[in-house]
Amino acid sequence: MHKKRKKTGKKQLDFSDAILNILAKEPNKSFNYKQLASKLELTDTQSRNELIRDLKLLASQKKLVESEVGSYQLANKTSEYYEGKIDMTTRKTAYFICEQLENDVFIPAHNLNHALHGDWVKVYVYHRKTTRKPEAEVLEVITRAKSEFVGVIDIQKNFAFVSTANPKMYTDIFIPKSKWNGAEQGNVVLVSLDDWPEKADSPFGSVLKILGKPGEHQTEMHAILAEYGLPYDFAPEVELEAEQLDTRILPEEIAKRRDMRNVLTFTIDPRDAKDFDDALSFEVLDNGLYEIGIHIADVSHYLQEGTVLDDEAYNRATSVYLVDRVVPMLPEVLSNFACSLRPHEEKYTFSAIFQLNDKVEIMNQWFGRTVIYSDQRFSYEEAQQLIETSKPDIPEHLSLSGEAYSVSEPVLSAVLKLNELAVKLRSKRMANGAISFDKVEVKFHLDEQATPIGVYFKVSKDANHLIEEFMLLANRKVAEFIGKQKKTFIYRIHDEPNQDKLINLQTVIAKFGYSLNFKTKQTISQSLNALLTSVDGKKEQNMIDTLAIRSMSKAIYSTDNIGHYGLAFDYYSHFTSPIRRYPDVMVHRLLQQYLDGAESANADVFEQKCQHSSDRESLATHAERDSIKYMQVKYMQDHQDQSFLGVISGVTDWGIFVEIIENKCEGLVRIREIKEDYYTFDEKQFALVGAVTKNLLQLGDEVYVKVKNADLVKKQLDFTFLKRGESSEV
Repeated sequence: MHKKRKKTGKKQLDFSDAILNILAKEPNKSFNYKQLASKLELTDTQSRNELIRDLKLLASQKKLVESEVGSYQLANKTSEYYEGKIDMTTRKTAYFICEQLENDVFIPAHNLNHALHGDWVKVYVYHRKTTRKPEAEVLEVITRAKSEFVGVIDIQKNFAFVSTANPKMYTDIFIPKSKWNGAEQGNVVLVSLDDWPEKADSPFGSVLKILGKPGEHQTEMHAILAEYGLPYDFAPEVELEAEQLDTRILPEEIAKRRDMRNVLTFTIDPRDAKDFDDALSFEVLDNGLYEIGIHIADVSHYLQEGTVLDDEAYNRATSVYLVDRVVPMLPEVLSNFACSLRPHEEKYTFSAIFQLNDKVEIMNQWFGRTVIYSDQRFSYEEAQQLIETSKPDIPEHLSLSGEAYSVSEPVLSAVLKLNELAVKLRSKRMANGAISFDKVEVKFHLDEQATPIGVYFKVSKDANHLIEEFMLLANRKVAEFIGKQKKTFIYRIHDEPNQDKLINLQTVIAKFGYSLNFKTKQTISQSLNALLTSVDGKKEQNMIDTLAIRSMSKAIYSTDNIGHYGLAFDYYSHFTSPIRRYPDVMVHRLLQQYLDGAESANADVFEQKCQHSSDRESLATHAERDSIKYMQVKYMQDHQDQSFLGVISGVTDWGIFVEIIENKCEGLVRIREIKEDYYTFDEKQFALVGAVTKNLLQLGDEVYVKVKNADLVKKQLDFTFLKRGESSEV
C-alpha cells in the first residue's frame, strides 16, 4: 500500500520509497518509467503520471541520476548499501546491525524478505519521509545463521507445520507429507529449512529427527541441545579413535618432562566433578620462597591435530553444562580418565610454576610439560573446612568418602599458606581495578528421574577464590610471556563497558539509593565494586547483579589483545581448562611451539578459530540458561497453590517481571491482570502507574504472586498478582 501525500486538489500517491527500493536491488542498472510501472503493477494513467513526477523529484533531490534520457539509477550506489546481521525482536520486526553504521537500523516486518534472526544479509537503508528516521529493507539473505530448528509438529491431511517456541522465530515451517519421516502429531522434532520460495508465506522443510513428546524431561533436554546445534553423543569413529589412544605413563615420555611427582600436589573441585583439569603443588624452598605449581591436564599430548578426535573437539569447542548433565568436549576415556588429574595417579601435565615471596611478588617463573602425582583430592567444602578452622579434621558430613578423617600436617600447612597468598593476590587485583562479579548461581537438587525437588544457591567462598586466584595467575602470566614476544597468541579479551548501558544502570540503581562514579575508568570499576558489595544479601541483589553484568561487554577470544577490563589485566588467556575448552588446547600448542623456538603462527588462521570458539561458547551459554529456565518452570509446576514473595525485576508496557526471592524463578504478570487499578507504563519512571490511585509498581518493589501457568515447552512462567509487599511504593 503506497503512502498518500496531501496537495490541493486530488490526493496523489507517493512512489518514492518504492522506486528507491527497486533501484537499490540493482544499483548498476537503469530503469525507465515503463519498466518501473511494470514492477509496481501500475496500469492507470494517474499512477503512471505520479511515478514520472516522483522520478523527476528524486533526480532533483540528487537521489537519482538520469543516466540516459528517461532512464534513472541510484545517484549514490554504495553509501545506502550494507551487509550485516539481523536481530529480530519478539514483535516480528527487526534491527539491522552493522559496524559501518553508528546505530542499529529498524526493519519493519514487511521489509524482512524472508530474513531470520542472526542471518547475514544485504540491505538498503533509506529515510522515511514522515519521520526522517532511517529504516532498512533486506535485499538478500547472504548466509543463514542456522538451517535447523526445533519445534512441535502439527499434522494435517497432506502436509504439516512445525512451530517453534522461540519468540524470535516469526514463521512456522511447512513440511510436505513426503518429508515427515515418521513424525506423529504433537511430536517435538528437529527440522531442516530446505527452501523458501519467493511467494511462499512459510519456508519448506524436512523432519530430521524425532525428539519425543513435549514436556517430557529427556525430550526437552535434547530439544535445548538441538535448538543450538549442540550434539549429545559422539560418532562411533570418534569414540573408536579415543579408545585406541595409548594412555600409559611411559618412562621415555617422562624423560622429556620436568618430573614433579615427589612434590606435594592436590586438587580442589566441586563434590560432583568427574574431570579434574587442574592441580596445585606447593613447596617451601631453602631460600624461603614458595614454589607453587599450577598443573593443567596435558590434553594436547593426546589430542593430535588432523585426527577425527581433534576435529570433533574443535567443532564442539566447549563442554556444555546443562542442569542435569554434562555434554563433554572430549570422549569419556579422555575427559574422565586419561586427562583427569585423579588422586593417587600419575598424569602428564602442562605447568606454570612460580616462585613467590610473602608479598606475592613473582621472583621466578617457568612454563613447560611436566608429570605429576596427585596426593589428594579435596572438594571445595573440605578445603573450606581446613581454611575456616585451621585444623586438620574433616567431619563426616563434609567428607567425600562419607567418613571423618584428618589430613597430614604438610597438606594443612600448604592449604593455609596457599589461601593466605590467594587473599593477597585477590586484594592486589581488586586494587588495580578488577570487578568482583560473584553472582549467585541457582542450582537444583534432583531426584533419580532428574525432577527438581529443591533449589539451592552456589556461593563462592575462600576455597573457590583460592583456586580462582592461582588459575588467574597462570592465565595472566602465560599470556604476558607470549604477548611480550609479539607472537600470535589466543587471548581472552574483555572490552570496556558501553557508556550508554552504564548510564541506564545508573538510572535503575538510583531508585535504590546507589550511584556510579563516571570520572575515570578506575572510578567506574571502584564504584561498580562498591555497588556489588552494597547489594550483597539484599532483595534487589540478583536483579542489580544481572543488570550490572549486562552493562559489561562480552568476553571473547581473539588474537588482537586489548586486555581484559573486568579482571584489570593487560594480558589474559585461557590456559587452565583444556578438558572442557578448545581455546586452552590451542594455547598449550602455541606455547609449546614458542618454547621450542618456532616463528609466530599465522594470525588470520587463529583469528578464525577464535571467532568459532567464541560463537560456540555463546551457543553453549544460551543452552545452559535454557536448561535452568526449564528446571525452574518444572520446579514451579509443583508449587502452583503457593504464594511467593518476589521482587519486580523488569517493567514493560505489557506487564511486570517478578523474581521470587527464595528460589530466583522469574515470571510475568500481565498488566491486564493487575486488578487493583488500571495500570499504564510510564517510560520515564520505568514503572507502571495506577490511573486512579497513582500507585507505582517499579523495579525492586516487593509483590506477592502465585503461579498461573507453567509452560515447559516455552520455558515460561506466568504469575497471578496477589498483593503488594511492604516495600512497594504507594
